[in-house]
Amino acid sequence: MEYPGLELETFDKAKIWRKYIFFLIKKYFKNEILEVGAGIGSFTKNYINEFNNITLSETDSKNLDYIKKKFATKKIDTSDKLIQNINKKFNTIIYLNVLEHIEGDIDEINNALEKLNSNGYLIVLVPAHNKLYSKFDKAVGHVKRYELDFFKKNKFENTELVDLYYLDCLGYLLYYINRIFFKEETYPSKFKVMVWDKFFTPITILIDFLLRYRFGKNIMCIYRKK
Repeated sequence: MEYPGLELETFDKAKIWRKYIFFLIKKYFKNEILEVGAGIGSFTKNYINEFNNITLSETDSKNLDYIKKKFATKKIDTSDKLIQNINKKFNTIIYLNVLEHIEGDIDEINNALEKLNSNGYLIVLVPAHNKLYSKFDKAVGHVKRYELDFFKKNKFENTELVDLYYLDCLGYLLYYINRIFFKEETYPSKFKVMVWDKFFTPITILIDFLLRYRFGKNIMCIYRKK
């Protein structure tokens, strides 16, 4: 399966944002990790030296070749298989900005939970608020954006919803500002991503905390397999 790749290269520069995400979810990481839709390994760099037995799955052949070369000196496994076809179980499974690309998202979550060991964690980060669906979402293959109710109402067998919250409150406001002044824009420029990451992300980290993660442009969801 082929996905547009321009956004991966653009957002690869958002280092502060990815470190923020890793800071929030690191406590759920255990050895035996599967990162689904690893892309070009932008997030992988944050944890690859801290944990063992890492598998990166990626269905885009170009991205898969790229991460094989990128992490050639590391002890990792790579796979082009869908999760239901991976013959292994894990303690941590990560979907970071991946689930929104999948039509059968509930089936995908069920398949992921099947591959989790008991007391393992499924970590899901998705874009929030379908009313924000944009040209960018369509261009990069997003089926939809998400509401909290999706995760609250869909119950999964032998699974506990550990945490559910919003992230990037300033990103929500910046989205509307960008839509007003750059109506025809599809992909944000690397300069915009740099400004958002270096100047606005440190501020949003503080405000997210002060608001207790009750508002934002992204949703983080954590499941635990019983």
